[in-house]
Amino acid sequence: MTAPVDHTLTHSPVQEYLDSLYERFLPLREGNVADYIPELALADPDAFGIALVTVDGHVYQAGDTRQPFTIQSISKALVYGLALEDNGVEAIAAKIGVEPSGDAFNSISLEDGSGRPLNPMINAGAIATTGLVHGTDGLDKVKRILDCFGRYVGHELDVNESVYASERDTGHRNRAIAHMLRNFDILSGDPQSALDVYFKQCAINVSCRDLAVAAATLANRGVNPITGVVALKRDFVGKVLSVMSTCGMYDYAGSWIYEVGLPAKSGVGGGIMAVLPGQLGLGVFSPPLDARGNSVRGIRVCKEISRDFDLHIFNTMRSAPAVIRAQYDGAQVRSKRIRSRDENEILNTKGTCIRIYELRGELSFGTTEIVAHDITQTMSDIAYLILDLRRVFSIDAAAGILLVRLCEKFAAGGKRVLLTHTDNKFELQRSLRRSLPREVAELATRFADRDLGLEWCEDQILAPHSTTPATAAKLSQNDIVIGFPPADLARLESLVGKRHYKAGEKIVSAGDPANDVFFIIRGVVSISLPVHRKDSTRLATMSAGMAFGESALIGDPRRTADVSAKTDVECYALPVDALNHTADPDLTRVRIRLIENLARGLTDKLRSANQEIRSLSQ
Repeated sequence: MTAPVDHTLTHSPVQEYLDSLYERFLPLREGNVADYIPELALADPDAFGIALVTVDGHVYQAGDTRQPFTIQSISKALVYGLALEDNGVEAIAAKIGVEPSGDAFNSISLEDGSGRPLNPMINAGAIATTGLVHGTDGLDKVKRILDCFGRYVGHELDVNESVYASERDTGHRNRAIAHMLRNFDILSGDPQSALDVYFKQCAINVSCRDLAVAAATLANRGVNPITGVVALKRDFVGKVLSVMSTCGMYDYAGSWIYEVGLPAKSGVGGGIMAVLPGQLGLGVFSPPLDARGNSVRGIRVCKEISRDFDLHIFNTMRSAPAVIRAQYDGAQVRSKRIRSRDENEILNTKGTCIRIYELRGELSFGTTEIVAHDITQTMSDIAYLILDLRRVFSIDAAAGILLVRLCEKFAAGGKRVLLTHTDNKFELQRSLRRSLPREVAELATRFADRDLGLEWCEDQILAPHSTTPATAAKLSQNDIVIGFPPADLARLESLVGKRHYKAGEKIVSAGDPANDVFFIIRGVVSISLPVHRKDSTRLATMSAGMAFGESALIGDPRRTADVSAKTDVECYALPVDALNHTADPDLTRVRIRLIENLARGLTDKLRSANQEIRSLSQ
């Protein structure tokens, strides 16, 4: 296995959060470096790193995440998994319990009568666990442990010989524990052999990033999310996480699971490894320890992350891996606002800066991070981001924080984020209003649905080009009249009459006789389909230079939709009987030209619809 390569996303809201957390706790000077093992006393108290790895293999890190240190007691959790694989649950349970001791890590906590260590996270249980790892001799066992750890972190590891020697030479209490275990037949053979392997497993060099990847591997049911290698069989992952939850933080375990709520394991080398099943792994490194032997900065960081993102295992939702239902840009899919040919040409090239994500299911830290990661990979290409939340039925506090940070990031870069279908997502609305500048929060929740938001984004792109006439469109500028010879245009003008409608006024209703074709001179109309007694679905929005009701030219007797004036509207109305029932060859020619232009327009719309279907089905 080769050393890992990172592709940390500096623009990600997760990365920015870790950076701010690192800066906040770097000045913390509480705690003392472990000195009962002489080599550990040489650690730099200012060393500090935070790493977070998701079950999708996304890596976020801040500070000294590559600095090597010895894994110490964090090794106990990983070796326990290896022993379970080697021996099975029943055989391990016969030798080692799973009850929290409530004592310090080096306490001699053995079960009355049987001599079983109370759990595999205290030294007595860990030494017994190491003794149960299969191998022909001590060297073979160490090699198997190194190979196992390598699968967890994704690269080869080695033993820090200086720390190993220091632990071996000063580990008298552990020797006493090993001999007691041999006395109760928990260990078989020479206890010194198992103890030597134990000293070496604790002296394996790791980094903060390694701890986060190992934790993410446990979060991912035993599969390394970066390499895809199985580090622990799925059947045993729950067993390992269970003892980490109840025993991993020694005599602080109860307070830890109550306050932080993540299965975790600490080590006197300054590391903490924490797991949120199904979502992420967390690694923190900082050598100064509290009185219980846990990293001071590590505990503070884990508490902060758990609180800020509501990661407590008993509060979080089950991860939904397929949270992105569809994604596309504004050149692939258009709003229901009908555009002119010139406008469509502009949107064909510039619409790519509009990015739409349709989301679904539960938004938690893990699922929202997937979205944020995907967005930040191409953030430089996005000017307008639309997150369609119509199919999202739950947004937890962590997801809300990430969405707020995403809006902040975009706003700082002069970009805009629109969150549609937020009318029933009250906590998200409150978070946006509480955390964002007023104008940013108002824009983010302004649009009830994706289509209205997309139309607004298109308008922003088109505004500098002034493609739509500012005052009025002549009849000759209408889409289905463009290209008419002067004589035919004159005959058409002789047949039409002007009509005016106030904003909100109904122009035609579904079911009305189809008597006229309308050419919009100025203003905006909305075409909708009644779907309920009080509700309707918008089919299209049209403006000056466009026509509606054209199907009357090909014999449709009734209107199939409602048309209303969104603004004050002025238009020409062409009575279809003047063209449909005439023997005048000039008028027949005018009718044919209108139908030909109509057919070309329908062909363009069909082509656009096909492109949209392809984009949505990818």
